[in-house]
Amino acid sequence: MNSEHLSPDSPFSLSGRTALVTGAGHGMGLEIAKALAGAGAFVYLNGRMPDVLEQAVTEIGENGGVSAATVFDVMDDAAMSAAVADIEQARGGIDILVNNAGLRDRRELQDLDAPAVRAMLETNLTGPFMLCRQVSRGMREKGFGRIINITSIAGPIARAGDAAYTASKGGLEALTRALAAELGPQGITVNAVAPGYFATETNREMVDDAEVAEWLAKRTSLGRWGQPHEIAGAVLFLASDAASYITGQMIAVDGGYLSHF
Repeated sequence: MNSEHLSPDSPFSLSGRTALVTGAGHGMGLEIAKALAGAGAFVYLNGRMPDVLEQAVTEIGENGGVSAATVFDVMDDAAMSAAVADIEQARGGIDILVNNAGLRDRRELQDLDAPAVRAMLETNLTGPFMLCRQVSRGMREKGFGRIINITSIAGPIARAGDAAYTASKGGLEALTRALAAELGPQGITVNAVAPGYFATETNREMVDDAEVAEWLAKRTSLGRWGQPHEIAGAVLFLASDAASYITGQMIAVDGGYLSHF
């Protein structure tokens, strides 16, 4: 659906559009899916656990949104390709792709073996790369598309003991710029949203640590953890007509972490 067909009075409306959000069963992925559905999009929620996805679909439906589950692992090329083909056949294409699925492994360099590094890169970089490749084919045919990669503030900066994750997210941020340059002439924008410290299940141990909370209070401008729903606004913006002339960019949703001195 081309942007010129949408009302200029509702630049954030996603009515008539189809979105695919990976890693959408819980946490930030679910909040992103809920926001897109709330703006009118038909949202496909991806993940590896059918029961979790169905619960998420039910939750979205109870709030007036329309969604469906699509089960595949982003590291499984065949399953991913089949799922995209099914969505395109059912909906006539995918207008919005949000690459949110990710793997976290906080270990120092000497503690990481080859399988662990490969899993991190496959999930956080290769998977999104191949999904962009698959989905952008249909977007190019329509002359419209929005791709939003969920990266991390670990892309532009680094800390000790997080080398594999930092490499994977830095690569995804670079991929965002490269695809923006390549796909822009076909009417496809590609941007990244980089979360800072968010109170997700993955970070539960850190969230419950009083020393970390004290450190964040000093290290971020807002002085607190981000909540999962607070990532959704930036993604909704980039998926909408309000961001029609923005591509190749990274928006840090980090409570002021990167700018705080």
